[in-house]
This record gives sequence, C-alpha cells and structure tokens, in this order.
Amino acid sequence: MSEPSARHPAFREALRFWLKLGFISFGGPTGQIAIMHTELVEKRRWISEARFLHALNYCMLLPGPEATQLATYIGWLLHRTRGGIVAGALFVLPSAVILWTLSFIYVSFGTIPWIAAVFYGLKPAVLAIVAAAVIRIGKRALKNECLWSIAGLSFVAFYFFNAPFPLILATAGLVGFFGGRWWPAKFLLNSHNNAKDRTTAAAVLDDASESPAHTAPSLKRALKVCAVSCVLWWTPVLLLALWLGSSHTLVREGIFFSKAAMVTFGGAYAVLPYVSQQAVENQGWLTAPQMLDGLGLAETTPGPLIMVLQFVGFMGAWQHPGGLPPLLAATLGAAITTWTTFVPCFLWIFLGAPHIEQMRRNTGIASTLTAVTAAVVGVVLNLAVWFGIHVLFPTSGAIDWFAAAVSAVAFVGMARWNWGVIPVIAGAGILGVIYRVLVGG
Repeated sequence: MSEPSARHPAFREALRFWLKLGFISFGGPTGQIAIMHTELVEKRRWISEARFLHALNYCMLLPGPEATQLATYIGWLLHRTRGGIVAGALFVLPSAVILWTLSFIYVSFGTIPWIAAVFYGLKPAVLAIVAAAVIRIGKRALKNECLWSIAGLSFVAFYFFNAPFPLILATAGLVGFFGGRWWPAKFLLNSHNNAKDRTTAAAVLDDASESPAHTAPSLKRALKVCAVSCVLWWTPVLLLALWLGSSHTLVREGIFFSKAAMVTFGGAYAVLPYVSQQAVENQGWLTAPQMLDGLGLAETTPGPLIMVLQFVGFMGAWQHPGGLPPLLAATLGAAITTWTTFVPCFLWIFLGAPHIEQMRRNTGIASTLTAVTAAVVGVVLNLAVWFGIHVLFPTSGAIDWFAAAVSAVAFVGMARWNWGVIPVIAGAGILGVIYRVLVGG
C-alpha cells in the first residue's frame, strides 16, 4: 500500500522545525546529519532519501561545516532563499548564544561541573543516534557489493591511513564516473531502484519530482549572490579595521577565520587541528589547555562542533582586547569569528546548489555521486567509530560501563520502539547529572 503524499510545510512550520533543530543538534557533524535524516527523511518526509544524500554529497565536498550547509540547502529547496537563510542561521544561532554564555562563565569562574555532568550523559546518547543513522543510511545507500567495497575502502583509508578527505571523495567520484559507463547496473541506481521506495514513502521533495522553479541557475542570479554575500562577509571586517586599525586582534581574527572558511575541507574534525595550531602557536590567542576546554564547551552545546572557533575568537579578544573593555572585545571577537566562519556557507550553497540540482538527471553525475555517497558512508562510519572510542573508552582503554549502558538502551529504544531524539537526549542528560551526583564525580 502506498502511503499518502507528504504535505509541503508552510514557512512558519519549517521555521519552528529549524529552531527546534538548532537546540537538539548535538554530536558534531555525524550526530547532526543523523538527526536531520531521522527528522526530515523518515518522520516528516520533507525530502527523499536519494535527494537528501544528493545534497549531503555536495555539502561534503565544500569547505566549512557540512551539517550547517546541508540544513541551508534543504531549507533553500523548500522555501527559496529565505528558507535557506532561516535554516542555516537557526542551526547556528542557539549554539552561538549558549556558547557565548558558557565562555563568559569560563573566563569568570572556571569550568562548571554540572555542565560536564550533562554532557557526560549526552555523549553516549549521541553515539546511539549516530550508530542508528549509519546503519539506516548504509542499508539504503549501499545497494551492492561495489558500493559496500567503496565504503569499506574509504573507512580503511581514512581511519587507518589518515588519507586526505578530498582525495577519498575524488577517488570515489572517479570510480563512480567510469563505473557508470562500464557497469551501469551497479552505479546508476536511482532510475532502477527508486520506484519501490516511492510507493512506500512519498516525500515532498521526492526522487521523481522536478526541482522547484526557484532552483534554476542563471548568470544574473549568480552575480547577485556573489556580490551580496561578499559585501555581507567583508563589511564587518573592514569596519573593524577602520575603527581599530588593521593590527588589532579583532581584525586579525576576522581575516584569519575568513581564510579558514575557504580552505578547511573535511568538516570540523579536519579543521580543528589546523586552527588549534594557528591560534595557539602562531597567533597566541589562547593556550593549549584553554583550547581543549573550549572544545569541551563546544561539545556541550547543540549546533556545529566548529562553534569552538567562536570560543577561540572570544578568548583571543578577551586576553588581547587592544584598548577595549575585555568583555566588549571578547563579544566582538566571538561575533566576528562566527560571522566570517558561517557567512561563506550561504555563498557556497546559494551559488552552487542550483547547478547541483540541475545535474540530478545527468547519468555521469548520478553515478559519480552514487560512489561518493558510498565513500561518505565510510567516512561517517569513521567519525562514528572515532566518537565511540572516545565515549566508551575515555581513559587508559578501560570501558565506561555507564556510557555503554546508556548507549545500548538508547540504541535499542530508537531501533525497536522508535524513541524520539528529544526524549533520548533529555533523558540521557538527566541521567548523566544523577550518575555524577551518586558517584561523586
């Protein structure tokens, strides 16, 4: 029996969802992609599996935080430019406000035990969410032995040999392109396999429907996007330079994080080592222990893990205010860092996504992205394993039985009884506080 077609959400309904997502998107890129997949593909059916993965593949190829860009892409598909702006901004804004508050508490009072306790409970719940999503996406994306092999080899290359992320995706793309020509049955899957999927779970943006009219690319639109985005991106940096001088910490932060936004491929886990080295050793904005504390604070907040850059901007300006009151300098430092990190995300999506949508019917692109999807599954599995090791074996290789128990219960509950993301996250956070109180940790 076919399910009834999903209803296109009104803008106000989507606005409420994107706001909610901004508060529940824990777990770094893997957790956030998992949550969006559960909410958008499975529950609300606003977008089909194939189109979700098509958008994700493009976002994984871009510099910057892929989960933020994925939300922006889907918001743009549903409600044009304003939908993309709202989706991307609300994905970041709750985390920015929360992290600013935690940063101020950190510089004023030091680390806060109850926050650490909440996150102690959250991490194993996020691990369960990620594991469930990897299994679901893997089952749907890896249709045959060729794609399973690409996913497996990508995992091995990334996890054991630390192969560059762009190289993995480029190699997979080449395999898919030529595989689509020489062995189309293994790489051109959408045209053959999606008929069954459409009869069981029709989506608002399904595999058969044409891209919305507003997604059509044009030179006029591209020039307008570039002009508006660049003006918005650089105007705050130029105003700070005119006010404080080009050598001020705030200006140097704006320039540095603008450069990072253009060259940091591979998501937060690839970006952080580079930023840490530059911010600690070359710029001297904060110390290595402070950087680690900032990463912990960023992990306790929803939103992209790359929000740790806001903490770097806050601390750099707090400790080097350059004649401004420290709190004002730190607030401006956090703001300019967040602005220059995330504004480029909108440029990449609004400029490139129309062409990606146009290429959906191209068989060469389709087979290429099919292989890239398989590679992405392997990369996401790598991040899930990395995250799982740090959650379940935090010190000296000894297993954390509390984390293991919470992860197992959450995973079974979501897989068998369809527990929602919000109850799982809330319950795990409460359990973390209770456990730390009982054991005195």
